[in-house]
Amino acid sequence: MLDEHLAALYEAETKAMNRAVKRNLERFPDDFMFQLSPEEFSDLKSQIVISSWGGARRAAPYAFTEQGIAMLSSVLHSERAIQANIEIMRAFVRQRQMLASNTELSRRLNALEKKYDIRFKAVFESIRELTTPTEPKKKRPIGFGPWEKK
Repeated sequence: MLDEHLAALYEAETKAMNRAVKRNLERFPDDFMFQLSPEEFSDLKSQIVISSWGGARRAAPYAFTEQGIAMLSSVLHSERAIQANIEIMRAFVRQRQMLASNTELSRRLNALEKKYDIRFKAVFESIRELTTPTEPKKKRPIGFGPWEKK
């Protein structure tokens, strides 16, 4: 998302938000946020046709990834940003609780898989034994030969 849209979402001024980001650059690595190149900014303006910035914006906007949006909520001081940050933290806690409760389920599933793998292994071995041709018994030649006692 672009900085202008996030500023509106977090009920902050774009200028103030960008200042907060610049003061906390160590919190925004390249995979959290990047600034549009001049070519990208030009393309964006030409796609919009009538610039929502009124043509007055000189600097290319910042674009934020999902992680950057979450981090942004922790550096802004608007009421909305604070509430968003609280909800993000609660979501992480809920996710951790769900994973912990699923650990027991995962353990049981693994035990069942091992149990059935052993049973199926025995079944497959039996099938292999039944389908593997055995060596034929040596048959007696037909008729009488001179080697036999009469």
